[in-house]
Amino acid sequence: MTSKQRSALKAMANTLRPAVIIGKGELTPSVLNEIAVALYHNELVKVGSLKSCEVSAKTLCAEVCAELGAEPVLCVGNRFVIYKWSDKKDIDHIVF
Repeated sequence: MTSKQRSALKAMANTLRPAVIIGKGELTPSVLNEIAVALYHNELVKVGSLKSCEVSAKTLCAEVCAELGAEPVLCVGNRFVIYKWSDKKDIDHIVF
């Protein structure tokens, strides 16, 4: 992903609300599944973690991207944004 593409995705992510919120514990298979479903339907997903979460948002972002094959876009505070192209046919795909 180029820096211009990442910049465009950051601009799109400004208006997003977190689709998935990670609680106090670590990354569980059910949370990963929820993130995968959100990526399938939206391509660009903002994920939040509670302040009481034991793992930092950067670590969570790296784990999620490694597990799902997604691209990290932004990681600030306790939120991060990831992108993955979806093969779903009836959505508006993000075009660079």
